[in-house]
Amino acid sequence: MDRLNELLHELGISKVKLSKFLGVSRQMIYNYLELDDINKWPKDKKVLLLNLLGIKSSEEIENIHVTTDYISEVEMRLNLKKNPESESNDIFSGLDDKKKELLNGIIDLIKEYMDDDNGAIPEYLFHYLQALNNTKELKYILGYVAKETGFVKPLEFAFEEEEQFIFESIMYSAMVLYRSGKASKSKLAESHRRFVSQIEQKMEDKLSRTMELNNIKAQALKELGISEINEQNASEVFEKIAEIQSRKVAFDKA
Repeated sequence: MDRLNELLHELGISKVKLSKFLGVSRQMIYNYLELDDINKWPKDKKVLLLNLLGIKSSEEIENIHVTTDYISEVEMRLNLKKNPESESNDIFSGLDDKKKELLNGIIDLIKEYMDDDNGAIPEYLFHYLQALNNTKELKYILGYVAKETGFVKPLEFAFEEEEQFIFESIMYSAMVLYRSGKASKSKLAESHRRFVSQIEQKMEDKLSRTMELNNIKAQALKELGISEINEQNASEVFEKIAEIQSRKVAFDKA
């Protein structure tokens, strides 16, 4: 069974993907993989797994040599058993097959982490994606990680080449220092204090901005003589909000 676990990892078949293919829960997959012999699996699930791997008996698992062609063959068999309903789901609308497969893989991986670390990884990833358009360095972090883990060639630059090059160089130096063991909490305490202070200031500014917008919205509703924003009056309210903001800017300049 150790070889089976290794094989699934080499093929990039997650527990979620395998559970969908076999038609069982993810927890059941964990239970299956904890058994010491695949022949103890339910017969129908064992047959499905052997078919997926393209073999006729569990003994052949030890002799499987993973190649690019073999991975493609397994992926093809895996994809043939996709739930057709998921293909027509709105989340996939407008995407070509390659992008559908990529999005499906992302969702599968996120689902694996939903219960780990109290769901912190999916939550942090969600916030990461929210901030992506406002902080260009986050794109460079993605590039660095993809290269560091061997999924992307080191001299491939998907974003602004010069800036990405500089960022990756700095990131590499920082990681070398981190992994060297020469960095310590005491030496970095002041740097981390400044980091915390900066984040707290950003959060305070964001809160102040939110309160300011809420006050402007309340003023707009009051001036228009209405109690709430709805589909019918939204355009009028937004115009009034813009007018109030313009008055405020003019007053501040004066």
